[in-house]
Amino acid sequence: MAEPADLFDADSGTGGAAFGTGMRLTGGAASGDVIFLEDGLSFWGGVDPDSGTIIDTHHPACGQSVTGKVVAMPTSRGSCSGSGVLLALALNGLAPAALIFGEAEEILTLGALVASRVFDRPVPVLRLPPDLFQKLSAATRAMIDDDGLAIDDSHMPLADADLSELRLTAGDQTMLDGAEGPVTAMALDIICRLAVMQEADRLVDVTRGHIDGCILAHDANLGFAENMAAKGARIRIPTTINAISVDRRNWRQQGVDHAFGSRASRLADSYVDMGAVPSFTCAPYLLGDPPAAGECIGWSESNAVIYANSVLGARTLKIPDYLDLFVAMTGRAPYCGTYADSGRQARRIVELAAVPTDVDDGFWPLLGWVLGKLSPDRIPLLRGLEEMNIDDDAMKAICAAFGSTSGAPMLHIAGHTPEAGMPSAPAADRVTIDREMLADAWRQLNSGGADIDLVAIGSPHLSLAELHLIDAAFDGRHRHADVKLILTIGRDVLDIARRDGVAARLEASGATLYSDLCWCSITQPLFPPETKVLMTNSGKYAHYATGLSGCRVRLGGITACVEAAVSGIANTALPRWLGH
Repeated sequence: MAEPADLFDADSGTGGAAFGTGMRLTGGAASGDVIFLEDGLSFWGGVDPDSGTIIDTHHPACGQSVTGKVVAMPTSRGSCSGSGVLLALALNGLAPAALIFGEAEEILTLGALVASRVFDRPVPVLRLPPDLFQKLSAATRAMIDDDGLAIDDSHMPLADADLSELRLTAGDQTMLDGAEGPVTAMALDIICRLAVMQEADRLVDVTRGHIDGCILAHDANLGFAENMAAKGARIRIPTTINAISVDRRNWRQQGVDHAFGSRASRLADSYVDMGAVPSFTCAPYLLGDPPAAGECIGWSESNAVIYANSVLGARTLKIPDYLDLFVAMTGRAPYCGTYADSGRQARRIVELAAVPTDVDDGFWPLLGWVLGKLSPDRIPLLRGLEEMNIDDDAMKAICAAFGSTSGAPMLHIAGHTPEAGMPSAPAADRVTIDREMLADAWRQLNSGGADIDLVAIGSPHLSLAELHLIDAAFDGRHRHADVKLILTIGRDVLDIARRDGVAARLEASGATLYSDLCWCSITQPLFPPETKVLMTNSGKYAHYATGLSGCRVRLGGITACVEAAVSGIANTALPRWLGH
């Protein structure tokens, strides 16, 4: 039999660099049919952990299974919780045979490292140079073993991650040597492996953390947290906790299944026991002490990461679930990406042509969703809004929607975000958003009919100002008897809203207010089981809701959502600011 052809050729760009030969990021042998995805995929909200099926209705591969396949994509995108979904797939015996990336990727790689190091369920992960990665687009089958990667009739060697390339401090080395216990040493070792994968040469101190892996989307999250707590893991820097799967203070009175509520509470309590603050919000930037410009932090939760980097000017990677705990335990993170000035430069300039006039707040999530679609793998600079007012809640809406369609950890908006004036990368390209592109996106995000069963507001968690806007839109009216209106809010903001009276007025209008959980974590019976069509003001939830709930969706601003709640009918015409 002829030897397999070598994938290297004269212009493959090896140059002796680690990524010239392909890097083995996690170990293990595997083989399977190749699924090549041109577009990155968020495993959270995009892959069902109980079946392995791609459920993101906006992804071209929707309906295919990743189980047992060699999944190749440039990088992942979307939620930091994708690492937890990969771990759940591994523990359920439904994981991909292997993952192969053409760019830096940390979310699924981290899930694979945890599956291997904590649970002995290896999922091989490789990173290939871009030119070699593209060869996978025509491949039908791949095999990974100690000799390297075989693709159909071709073969290439693989280099293992080399931790000796990192410049560690004496404190890092002491921690790795076990001076603070084996579980802390394991946490830092995984951080170091991801650092090498991201081509970092050192680690950086971070001042605070935010934990995202606290939602009981699957039992893998509970298993990981309790496993780490039992091993003696302790958080060393101030660290908040994301929204969870129940209203922690009230779930027993809300009809939540006792077994589910107990497991969800155990998950949250595990992180509190390890030293995290029980904030239970997906909008930690709304808390009383937001990060300062230039402050290096270690946050997870995609919308929070993008807001912190873009709006506050703080510095954080998009820390995947589980790595968020490791960073909180060590106070260290890979020094790369958005921690460095060069990693914050725009690599795509997006011009907004024919800026709509007289927009309402429904414009901002739509714009963020389109901006992410146009910049799925790089930081954009958006131009064209310099003369418009964009308040903090509009920024929140843009960042959250952007994070559902892009893997980038931040964005710039000329005239509005603090670092928009920094020079763009020399090779930055240019694209344009026109009115028809916005109108087409609006149609994609409005698949539901006019009859509304549920109005879902609060993804990310509502600010106090947004609660007052909803109250003003009701103007003393009451929701329709056949429509449920549910608002999700961080407990700190809800406590303020109760003191100033707006919470009581909203409840008098027929709204139900839940703290601690969010639309990306809510389940039945709090999610009304009879819902067929829901309306939301969130571009993020409009993107994920059909895959998460099976319901059709309509997207609109706060006023449009309140009018639908009052009448039971949504206006299905294009918004006036998209009219021709």
